[in-house]
Amino acid sequence: MEVALLGYRGKVGQVLAPALAAAGHSVRPIGRGDPLDLDGVQAAIDFTRPDAVEANVRAALAVGVPCVVGTTGFEAASIDAWARKAGVPCFHAPNFAIGAVLMMRFAEQGARYLPSAEIVELHHETKLDAPSGTAKATASRLAEGTPIHSVRLPGLVAHQEVLLGGEGQLLT
Repeated sequence: MEVALLGYRGKVGQVLAPALAAAGHSVRPIGRGDPLDLDGVQAAIDFTRPDAVEANVRAALAVGVPCVVGTTGFEAASIDAWARKAGVPCFHAPNFAIGAVLMMRFAEQGARYLPSAEIVELHHETKLDAPSGTAKATASRLAEGTPIHSVRLPGLVAHQEVLLGGEGQLLT
């Protein structure tokens, strides 16, 4: 399958391109400033920037190309509406790491028993969104108004902690 990889020069793109090739896919790398050439691709994967993702996805959907989106920091509901209108599949996830997915599920389950929660998320200083898409997605699974504390500093690698509290107990 030929896959357009938008954002191939980024952190995720640098990991994803060789993984896609190793899985037998042909990768069409598209970076900032490159023409958005989607002719003949069977899918588009977007790990770009919040200011680019919506135009990228809209262009792909307009020509019937299904999309996988890992970019965060934008209103995902808009691309969902475009995909539904176009009748083209589009999958968006704020985080593809199994650890992050499990953390969100565990937090959701724990919140049923320990209803007070706060989220602390830490990232490198160049992370474009604060709070992160993962933190927002986690908060959406917890009580409305769950506080999110975002830290952006040099030397940090992605880290998120969910603190769940109840009478005389704390689960992190």
